[in-house]
Amino acid sequence: MAASPYQQLEEEFRRLHALRGALAMLRWDAAVVMPRGSADVRGEQLAALETEAHAILTAPKVSRLIERAQANSQGLEDWKLANLREIRRQRDHAIATPNALVARLAKATARAEVHWLEARRTNRFADFAPHLAEVVSLIRDRAGLLGQHLGLAPYDALVDEFSPGIATADIDGLFKALGRRLPGLVREAIELQAAQPSLPVGGKFPAARQRAVCVEVMKAIGFPFDRGRLDESEHSFTGGTTGDIRITTRLDPNDALHGLLGVLHETGHAMYDLGLPAAWRDQPVGRNRGMALEESQSLLLEMIVARSRPFLTYLKPSLEKHLGVSGPEWDVPNLYRHLTRVQRSLIRADADELTYPAHIMLRYELEKQLLSGELKVDELPAAWNDAAQSRLGIRPPSDVEGCLQDGHWALGQFGYFPAFALGSMIAMQLWEKLRSDHEDLDAEIARGDFTGLYGWLREHVHGVGAKMTVQELIQNATGRPLSAAPALRYLEAKYLEPR
Repeated sequence: MAASPYQQLEEEFRRLHALRGALAMLRWDAAVVMPRGSADVRGEQLAALETEAHAILTAPKVSRLIERAQANSQGLEDWKLANLREIRRQRDHAIATPNALVARLAKATARAEVHWLEARRTNRFADFAPHLAEVVSLIRDRAGLLGQHLGLAPYDALVDEFSPGIATADIDGLFKALGRRLPGLVREAIELQAAQPSLPVGGKFPAARQRAVCVEVMKAIGFPFDRGRLDESEHSFTGGTTGDIRITTRLDPNDALHGLLGVLHETGHAMYDLGLPAAWRDQPVGRNRGMALEESQSLLLEMIVARSRPFLTYLKPSLEKHLGVSGPEWDVPNLYRHLTRVQRSLIRADADELTYPAHIMLRYELEKQLLSGELKVDELPAAWNDAAQSRLGIRPPSDVEGCLQDGHWALGQFGYFPAFALGSMIAMQLWEKLRSDHEDLDAEIARGDFTGLYGWLREHVHGVGAKMTVQELIQNATGRPLSAAPALRYLEAKYLEPR
């Protein structure tokens, strides 16, 4: 019996899934073990695979199959109808970008990433600037074409790629509501904590011992080391594919908790990917529902769970066993004060969750200005420093601590940064509902049992895949639309409480 149009589409997207997996592994290799001098070769490889993947999405055959499947969709299961919608969405995004532009972007971002890493090493933004300018120019072209095809403003079209269904108007509303209270809340928290200082948590901690702590915690959470790895890289990230998850972190010999928190952030991403519906895994509906939701899962684990008293109660014996630490500075009350300390700082990845949104708002405004042409690339360092002074109350002494700290723009990921702050707000809203539904959660986490936490998340978030929009998922999971109110309740309760 001949395959139906819908079944033929599923087969085409299985091929696409395999190509994307290969691309992810090549990018992981580039960041972790590839010799720096191989960047041009890797750029050619990535461009070839990106072009092939793009060709699948834009082939006339796929468009014909979509129309035929849509015309004969009666009787399809709900998830298949959702899959058909997501197939069309991916096709619509892809068809707006010519193959030549896809290839040029793949090569330009591969070069830019290498030059970004070198500029960080030498603190020479000027050496990176022409490569970033090339990427910005290409992304500007792509955003214009994509927006025209989708009927969206150019920047909205980029945001929609990373956080489907979320528009600049949504972001502006949420950021405005959060931003009204945030400066005062940061000031109050800093004043309160000045009267309740924590003991310093220091020492020398070999990477092998830190890794042992990370692995033990990852195993307790449920990360499957038979289908994944933990490695070190310049910038922490999660890569690979669902059946072969790759996590990287950066271990600091002078800070036993920095690398662990980075690992927990990435493990949050990995657990989301691992919890996606197995039956839909190689189809668009089986993918994550965008980066805002992805970031909600990483920030929930790193910022909310890991910086809680129950988690630190579980963690303390592991620190003692693997790092040989002891004393009052390693007791749970002091660790909690240390990990929830609010301070004005420069590095987004190391920021506390109270000042974190300001780091994102800074990037959000600057990347919009870069894409509109209002801000030129060579003006970026000065503009960044001014914005940091205004939003964070602190001025970067170097570009490494300023506009060179993130690699997202080198990779062409404009429209991604809002997802970090949106993800934080989503995490706090999910956490409020999760704790209401699961009264024994604190006790379970304190004994290293994460089944209740991930059981709830798999039912309400992970297992949905891309079947719903972000707003529909949040409404279904929490009973209310996404808003800043749960985030403000959580932040005020946590950071204005006596320590």
